Amino acid sequence: MTVLDRRALNRATLARQHLLERAPLPALDAVAHLGGLQAQEPQEPYTGLWSRLAGFDPAELSGHLVARRVVRTHLMRRTVHLVTAADALAWRSRHDAMLRQRMLGVYRRELADVDLDELAEIGGRLLAEEARTLPDAGRALTQRWPGVAPRVLGEALGTVVPVVQVPPRGLWGEAGPAACLLVASWLGRPVDPPAPDGTDPVGEALVLRYLAAYGPAALADLRAWSGLAGLPAAVAAVRDRLVGFRDERGRELLDLPDAPRPDPDTPAPVRFLPAFDNAVLGYDDRSRIIDDADRGLSVAGERVVLVDGRVAGTWTTREGTVEVTPRTRFTRADRAAVAEEGRALAGFLSGGVHEKVTVAASPR
Repeated sequence: MTVLDRRALNRATLARQHLLERAPLPALDAVAHLGGLQAQEPQEPYTGLWSRLAGFDPAELSGHLVARRVVRTHLMRRTVHLVTAADALAWRSRHDAMLRQRMLGVYRRELADVDLDELAEIGGRLLAEEARTLPDAGRALTQRWPGVAPRVLGEALGTVVPVVQVPPRGLWGEAGPAACLLVASWLGRPVDPPAPDGTDPVGEALVLRYLAAYGPAALADLRAWSGLAGLPAAVAAVRDRLVGFRDERGRELLDLPDAPRPDPDTPAPVRFLPAFDNAVLGYDDRSRIIDDADRGLSVAGERVVLVDGRVAGTWTTREGTVEVTPRTRFTRADRAAVAEEGRALAGFLSGGVHEKVTVAASPR
């Protein structure tokens, strides 16, 4: 098999993630292509799309949330993702077992005396017609389970029944509580049930969708992105539609035959990524985009700056100014490119009011 080195994998990832050049795509198409954007921080997906799309207007994404074409819900890795309504309906049942397992991994002892099916029945009625925060729903459920903390009951309820966080949560420039409503109530129909014949068409589609946006990748990378353990059968089912490579560690990588794999010497522009961006978190082996020493940055929710396609610094905002802290040595050209992109980001975040950026000194 052809061996793809770290730089080749980096350029492939940047191309799939629309980070080599901004794509002229509608926001809805971009959310679908990316398999959703991680969104526990409600405003972060807007920066993620601004860095990927030409002429991105945040009002477009807000409009899709209001029109119920995209939703905020717990899916991959039991984290809040912004996904298309179609994907939420198609994917939720495939994630049910993983969501429940991860929730019980945290709260098994507290929920020892709670029948989760009964919790779903009673709690589902609470969230069928009125949006509530999960802690609020948990407080109502203490009438049935008085010995369990409302927070625990609420988190369990948000796992055992499919819910979405409704606007104004997640709208551009607005704040709102994480009020939840049943998917069926918000979207007008229940989530798709599992295939009745024991096949896994959703898993197979997930494999192909993941590789389109993140490949070439190993099975361990797919598992790290999705949180799903039971995908080897799905991979086997689509194997004849894939091509294989090796990375420098000898791992087998799978990919779609016609997906872009640019020349490793393709120039990569500076890009600012939001907290928990899946371009970093979407892999088990993240060395294609971030050094192992910096791996904890993404888990901690640091926003990162890509220079030559790799994480080279972090960024934050203060009083309308984008502040960049390098983690590697910036050349004069790097600093100029980071400052230029940072000013553009500052203008986007402030609606054109501020276009200021500061870049700290490089580490010695």
